[in-house]
Amino acid sequence: MGRLQSKIIDASKQKPSTGDKAKAILIKILIGALVIGGAYGFGTFKPNPWVVKSIQQEEDKKMVELAKEFGLHEPDFVFTNNAEFVTSMNKCIDYLNWTTASDQRVPRDIIVAMAIVESAYGTSRFATEGNALFGVRTWDLKNVAHMKPLAIPNAKFGVKKYKSKCGSVADVIDILNRHPAYEEFRIERSKQLDSGNINYNTLVNGLKAWSTNDQYSVIILDKIKSLQTKK
Repeated sequence: MGRLQSKIIDASKQKPSTGDKAKAILIKILIGALVIGGAYGFGTFKPNPWVVKSIQQEEDKKMVELAKEFGLHEPDFVFTNNAEFVTSMNKCIDYLNWTTASDQRVPRDIIVAMAIVESAYGTSRFATEGNALFGVRTWDLKNVAHMKPLAIPNAKFGVKKYKSKCGSVADVIDILNRHPAYEEFRIERSKQLDSGNINYNTLVNGLKAWSTNDQYSVIILDKIKSLQTKK
C-alpha cells in the first residue's frame, strides 16, 4: 500500500494536466477509504477507533500535501448581497478544507455565522477596508497591519488587516485550533467527531472567549439555526 501511494505522489510531480490532477485526487481518496476500511477488519471485523483515527490523520496529511502540490488557488470573494456573501464564504471554506486535516476543520456553519455577526455580511468598515471579517485584534502594532476602531483611535490594540477575506477566514480557523482560550471548543469538537454527531448547542459554548458579550454563544447559535432554515 505504501509503495502505491508513493508512486501516485511521485507521478503528480510531473506537471500533471487538469484531468490527471482530478484522477490523482480521486485515486488518493479511494486509497484512503480502502486503508481506513481495512482498519475495520482488524480483529474479528470490529472497528478499532484508535487505529482508524491514526490512519485517518496520516491520510489527511498526505491529502493536504497533495492539494498543495497541485497548487490550488484561493477563490475570488465577490458578493453584492447577503446570499452571495454566504456563497463566497462557502467557496473559501471549501478551498481551505482541502489543506486542513479533517480533525482540524471548523464546522462551516459556525464560521459563516461568526462572519455574518462580526462583519454584518461583509459590510463593516473593518471588512470593506481591511478584509477583516471577524474583528481579530492584535497588540503587535509595529509588525502587524491593522486598523484602529474609530471610537477608540488611541487604543493599544488594532484590528488585523488581511490581503484577502479568505485570508481572514484562514486566520480564524488557525486561532480556534491553537489558542488556549478555545481548548474547550477543541475538546468538544474531538468528542463529536469521534461520535459522528455534531451538536452545535454544546459546540458553540467553546466560543465564549471570542466576545465580551456574555450572550455571544447564543447569538451564534441563533444565526446557525437561521442559516440552516434557508438551506
